[in-house]
Amino acid sequence: MEKHYIHPLPVRIWHWVNALGFLTMIATGVQIRYLDLVQLFPFKTAVMVHNWVGLLLIANYFLWLGFYMFSDKITVYLPEMNAAKFFQEFWKQLKYYGHGIFLGEVEPHVATAYHKFNPMQIMTYQIIMLLVVPVLFFSGLLLWDVTQFASIVAMFGGIRMVDTVHVLMFIVCTAFLIMHLYLITLGHTLLAHIKPMLTGYETVNKRRYR
Repeated sequence: MEKHYIHPLPVRIWHWVNALGFLTMIATGVQIRYLDLVQLFPFKTAVMVHNWVGLLLIANYFLWLGFYMFSDKITVYLPEMNAAKFFQEFWKQLKYYGHGIFLGEVEPHVATAYHKFNPMQIMTYQIIMLLVVPVLFFSGLLLWDVTQFASIVAMFGGIRMVDTVHVLMFIVCTAFLIMHLYLITLGHTLLAHIKPMLTGYETVNKRRYR
């Protein structure tokens, strides 16, 4: 095994703030939406926490965006420009997740500081971070103060439409989180994919280089 420094400190801080923030948003959001079924906190507390944590996550998002836009680490989110090669690597990764991982095969992608995501991760993160999350935040801001943003809410079809979009983005993010939690347990040890987000160092199997 070899250790590579993959996750810089700013990325690790962003990751854990984001993780704890989204778990809080899920818990409070479910209660706000289904008050008759879920009562973890007083309703006013749930709304207040949901709003303030939402603002924190928006600020955290722009820190993430600024870090990658103004550093050379942006390459981790850029796909292979050769389409044939990209989809060939994508197919290898798909086969690995589909059955290879259960047969003890070696991960086809080698994570490095500038190319830490495999093709499937790149596509997923681009959709989540550049489409789903911004729409989630924007719709959430509109619902935060529907009076102040009444004209914008009306432009997008009214409160029901904005609320529906917000809930749909919430469902997508929750599904992504569940899948993410599942995948991080698939390392060579149970904590193999969790420790790197604490230390910054990813353990790489030497068999990849044979």
